[in-house]
Order: sequence, then structure tokens, then C-alpha cells
Amino acid sequence: MSFWWPLLVLAFAFAICKFLLLLIPPKVPSIDVDTSDVLDDGNQASENSFIYVPPRGTAQQSGKKVQCYEPATMKYLGYFPALTPDEVREQVEKVRKAQKMWAKTSFKQRRQFLRILLKYIIKHQALICEISSRDTGKTMVDASLGEIMTTCEKIKWLLSEGEQWLKPEFRSSGWSMLHKRAKVEFHPLGVVGAIVSWNYPFHNIFNPMLAAVFSGNGIVIKISEHASWSGCFYFRIIQSALAAIGAPEDLVEVITGFSETGEALISSVDKVIFVGSPGVGKMIMRSAAETLIPVTLELGGKDAFIVCEDVDVDHVAQIAVRAVLQSSGQNCAGAERFYVHKNIYSSFVSKITKIIKSVTAGPPLAGKFDMGALCMHEHSEKLEGLVNDALDKGAEIIARGSFGHIGEDAVDQYFPPTVIVNVNHSMRLMQEEAFGPIMPIMKFSSDEEVIKLANDSKYGLGCAVFSGSQNRAREIASQINCGVAAVNDFAATYMCQSLPFGGVKHSGFGRFGGVEGLRACCFAKAVVEDRWWPFIKTKIPKPIQYPVAENGFEFQESLVEALYGLSIWDRLQALVNVLKMLTEQKSIGSSHKEK
Repeated sequence: MSFWWPLLVLAFAFAICKFLLLLIPPKVPSIDVDTSDVLDDGNQASENSFIYVPPRGTAQQSGKKVQCYEPATMKYLGYFPALTPDEVREQVEKVRKAQKMWAKTSFKQRRQFLRILLKYIIKHQALICEISSRDTGKTMVDASLGEIMTTCEKIKWLLSEGEQWLKPEFRSSGWSMLHKRAKVEFHPLGVVGAIVSWNYPFHNIFNPMLAAVFSGNGIVIKISEHASWSGCFYFRIIQSALAAIGAPEDLVEVITGFSETGEALISSVDKVIFVGSPGVGKMIMRSAAETLIPVTLELGGKDAFIVCEDVDVDHVAQIAVRAVLQSSGQNCAGAERFYVHKNIYSSFVSKITKIIKSVTAGPPLAGKFDMGALCMHEHSEKLEGLVNDALDKGAEIIARGSFGHIGEDAVDQYFPPTVIVNVNHSMRLMQEEAFGPIMPIMKFSSDEEVIKLANDSKYGLGCAVFSGSQNRAREIASQINCGVAAVNDFAATYMCQSLPFGGVKHSGFGRFGGVEGLRACCFAKAVVEDRWWPFIKTKIPKPIQYPVAENGFEFQESLVEALYGLSIWDRLQALVNVLKMLTEQKSIGSSHKEK
């Protein structure tokens, strides 16, 4: 005991010192970001104070200007240039030059960049959420959940584990290479191109940027034409943080435009990350094939929300409503098909109906509303088409939310939360991605049936399964063909930023988030070197040196069995043969020298 006592004291003292060090906050500089042209203080210039009516059809997807407006009020916000292909290539080249310098930086400097961003985000949550709300129509609460929390979680994960997963990873060297050391190195690809959607403009910029920059890359982000106003402001935050650590100012670029701008980006970068529709995803793959660059595609989903008969109905109903409203047109793709066990179907539907009828939609910054506006013009027409198709085939609307005060110019930007029953898989509503606040609820009788229903989709992004038995919920989730699964929760996987995010089938492939997403910004280099250099080196055995001896193949046969034989006795016998042939070859070599 006398021997161990000093060691225990030292270990305890070390733990106390480490804990005390954690109490000392790191020195992180503050940054200033110009907000003079984005704050809605009621004193905007007259040129930006009118109601904007966007063109319908393909006209809004082209031109030299990206027009921006608040979907909740139709108030005009301004415009940004639609970059030409030559301008895009110029931007990429600027980033490429900056990346060559950034690739040599330490992880310590990269972590400081993340801390500066985190400090600003925490201090300016309301500003970030308000700008997201104005540009996309979402509520402040939804913006906080989807923009702030997810981004902060990613930053904290990178600060905690990012360097660990990008350091060389040592691997086993195998039987024949025991004298070697094998490792994988992760090197930045160069310039990453990201084409992101409008649903979470802050997080959709920061998510690929954080991974790309921390892994030593530069990045060019083509933001959505439906969220360019907010995206260009968020870019200022990144620029200020880069300047604060003395990083190359051109390391990150945000570009605006339409399809032509995105196509030029794909042809200029070293990897593409795309968040959007399957149709556009296929076009991106075709373009990326021209330069043979890797592609990560996240293409939406038609997630199943499964409720077994042994759940707490009140609890799960609240989660279900959050899932469908958070999956509405101003937010994200998520739960779009609800399967409820027949034994609790009536009580569950009754509870959902009560909640939905209490939900109100309206301009999110004009009052206390549960849901905001649809971001994209004309999207309400698509949603109405899906609902009408279901009604024509026998479905029934049993509940709808209400509207608050909506200006007549913005009526088309709203769609009431809607609960539909008597649905089946012949309806477009159960097969096509809605991206709206529609809740179709379908009965099921057995676990086998609901698994079959959940898998009856061309999409495979995620699922949520609820049961009083966690083992049962886990078993159902394990049989659903999708990329992410939440057991007795919804969307919890995305808040675990150590996990990869992505889907299968028409939901895309590749992953962002977690170790997989971080390393996807790198190319892996396999490296082998001598373990005990210079004392033990690779030497070609005499029987297979040139000119190869007559027993060269016999030697190889014995060597293979000595290394990989299933029986220890066969391996020992083969080893004896190997040593015998080496000895004989040595004797022959010596006799030749004497002559």
C-alpha cells in the first residue's frame, strides 16, 4: 500500500488541476459584423419598402439578379447578382490559392476559428434567428432549434473530437508485414463546392463550411436563390472570424445565382456537396462525372413516423405535431407518413386533431404564431394538388389549423396545418415529398405490416419509431431501409453530431456529419513504413530474386501456407520448408562465390 499511496495522491492532484483548468475560459476575441442593412427598424430606404410579387414559373429561375423578399409579408429585401460561369471560376481560383496556405495551419488555429464563431452565435442568437425568419418564413423557435442548436452542436463536436479523427490512423499490418507500420493519412481535397437549400439558410452554410475548413479545405457555397439575403449576411460572420485569426480572406466564398451558377461551380471544384431534390441531384452527378470528382447528395425524404399501441398517446402526439410542423414548407424534410396501430388509432387521431386545431399560422415576427409562411412562391399550389388527389381517392380532412392576420399580398405563402385520414399508398401524398404541414395518418395491424409500408417508398432518409418496449421499437427501426433512425424520438440523430447524416435510395448517398462527413472532405492516403528502421528492412528472399531460382514457386507455396494455413501443424511444416529452401539457396550462393 505504501507504494501505491503516492501514485494515488499524484493522480488525484492531476485530476483536480485538470478540473480547475476547465474552469478557466479560453481567450476568444469578439468580432463585429455590420448589421446596418439587415435590421428591420422601420426606417428602411423607400426603394426597399414595397411589396414584391415574384414571377411565376421558370422566369424566377433565371436572369441577372436574384430578387429577395420576405415570404411572410412579401416585403422586398433587395437583390444580389447572379454570377456568370466565368465569375464563378474566378471565385474558385481565389479560394484555391487561399487553401494552399490554410492547409498548412495547425489544428490549434482552426479551433480558435470555431470558438470565435461559437462566441458570436451564442451572443447573437436573436439576430441570426430573426434574419432566418424574415428570409424563409419560419418562426423564431424553429430557427433556434434548426439553425442555432444544430450549428453549435457541430462546432462543439469538432472542438472536442475533430482533430482526433483527422490525425493519422494506425491500422494492423497483417501477417506478412509484421515488420511494417501501416497507417491512413487524411489530406484535404482542396476546394469543396456546396450547393445548399433554403430551408435552414444559416445551418446549411455553416454545416459544410465547418467540416471543410476544419479539415484544411477551402469552400465555395452556392446558396439558394430563395434564401440569398440571409445567406449573404451570414457570410459576413465567417469573413470576420477568418480575419480575427489572420486566415486568408478568400478561404470561404458565398456565391449567388441560378442553375448556370451551380453548374459552373461543379466543373471547377474538387468535391461537391448538394442538398436538394433528386432531379437536380441526378444532374449534378452527370456534371461531376465530367471531372470525376466525389459527390455527396442529400436529396430529401418521406420519413415514416410509426406509433405502436403501447405508447403514451399524449406524449407521442405532441412530438408528432412538432415533427409535421417542423417538416413544413418553411423548415425541413422530415416526418411525412404517419402509421398508427389500429388499437390506439382513434385516440391518437382525436388527440392530434385537438392540437392541430389550436395551431395558428401567421407572420412569425408579427405576433405569437405556431407556424410561419411557406418559403417558396407557388408551393401552396403543389400542396393543394397533393391534398386534392388524396381526397379524390377517398381520403378525408378531419382537422386544419387557423390563420392569424395575413396581408392579402401574402395569402399564397401560407398553408394551414392539415390532418388527413383514410389514406393509402395509391395516393401521391403518401409517395411524393410534400415539404409541407400535412399529416396523413394510416392504420396498421402488425409490426410486419408497418415495416412493409415504411419501406414502400423511393426515399430512404429517416424514420421514427415509438413503442413502450424499446427493444420492439429498435427491432422495427432496424428493418426500415433508411439512413437515420430515431427510437422513441424524432430527429434526435441530427443533434448527435458524432453521427453521419444521409440517406439511401432516392434520398441520396454519401454522408455529412460525424467522422464520416469530416473525413469525406479529405482523401485517404495509405502509408506503410518499416517499424524498426534501419535495423530491419524488407529484403527479397533469395529463391525469388532475379534470376528466379528453380524452386521459386515452391518457395512461394510454402511461404503462403506458413503465413495463412488453417492448421498450426501445417503452418509449422511449411515454415520448416521455407527455412530449408533459404538455407539451401544460401549454400548454393556460397559455393558459387568459392568458385
